[in-house]
Amino acid sequence: MTIPEIGLREQILVTAKSLFIQQGYHGLAMRQISEAVGVSKAALYYHFKDKEELFLAILSGYLNEIEAAIDKIMAKPVSSSEHIRLFAEYILKQPADQRAVTRLGSQEMSQLSASSRKLFGKIYHDKFIGKLTAIFKAGIENGEFQAFDAEVSTWALLGMMYPYFYPAHTGDSPLPTKTIHDIVNIYLNGVRKRS
Repeated sequence: MTIPEIGLREQILVTAKSLFIQQGYHGLAMRQISEAVGVSKAALYYHFKDKEELFLAILSGYLNEIEAAIDKIMAKPVSSSEHIRLFAEYILKQPADQRAVTRLGSQEMSQLSASSRKLFGKIYHDKFIGKLTAIFKAGIENGEFQAFDAEVSTWALLGMMYPYFYPAHTGDSPLPTKTIHDIVNIYLNGVRKRS
């Protein structure tokens, strides 16, 4: 593969990601993507056999980034609470269109074939949910966290973060550090005032 072909593939992924976020999976045609990139449909299909493969490539690329970030966070010799804070900062300091990829994956998964949903579900668990759950398990084992179900704890955290995956809710900018710290503190400590 030549350098220009690698560049075109990346350009397709970036453009398609933006269009999927704006229009959703069902509302977007490959023709619109090829026009936005400025290439023929044949050139588009050279890189991706269909819309489903292109969509999964966008989601998988994002999950690879998340996996690398979580691995880096977990390697830091800090508390599990600090690992959670660093994870929230990593996600919520991303540009809005990047954060929106997480929402896109969860909202549009039902549009894909059963085999693709199954494959993506495994990748999503291995690279993201399973790794985040491991932080909670470590915190439970070292006595830092209460012995709640670690996967429930994971989904509860993501549920608190989910509204911030919508660009309309947050604008195009990363969230302010204070907002991120408030989210994490509410999650870890609750809203009830201590006497």
